[in-house]
Amino acid sequence: MKKLILTLTAACLVSPLLAQEKKLELTGNDQMQFNTKTLEVTAGEKVTLSFKHIGQLQKVAMGHNVVILKAGTPIPPFATKAMTAAANDYIPVDEESKKLIVAHTKVLGGGESQTITFTAPAEAGDYPYLCTFPGHFALMQGVLKVKAK
Repeated sequence: MKKLILTLTAACLVSPLLAQEKKLELTGNDQMQFNTKTLEVTAGEKVTLSFKHIGQLQKVAMGHNVVILKAGTPIPPFATKAMTAAANDYIPVDEESKKLIVAHTKVLGGGESQTITFTAPAEAGDYPYLCTFPGHFALMQGVLKVKAK
C-alpha cells in the first residue's frame, strides 16, 4: 500500500512537468510548400517537432528540411550560405551561422520523416523557419511564434 501511495504521489508531482511539452507537426510537399506558415509555442517550453516530407520525389531532387532561426535573422543571407553546405544537409557550418539556429532537421526525401526535440527560446517573439534546400526558401518559410509565459 505504501508503494502505491508513493507511486501515485510521484505521478502527481511529475505530470505537470510532462504537460509542459508542446507537440508540433509540419509537412512539406513536392510543390515546395509547408502545410502551415505559423507554429505557436510558449517561451521556454519543451517542443517536439515532427516533420514529414509528404511528397514522392527523392531528396536529391526535392529535399526539404526545417531550420528555425533566431528572431530578426535575415533569411536571404542565411539561405545563401546554406546553399554551399550540401555535405551538411544545407546547414551552414560557420560559427556565425550556427549561432543563428534555434533547431533544425536533416534534409528529407519524399515519404521520410524526422522528429526533433528542443527548448523554445526564452524570449517571446517571431522566429522564422525555412527550408534551406537550394532555392526553396523563397516559398518555404514560416514563423514560430513564441508567446510569453
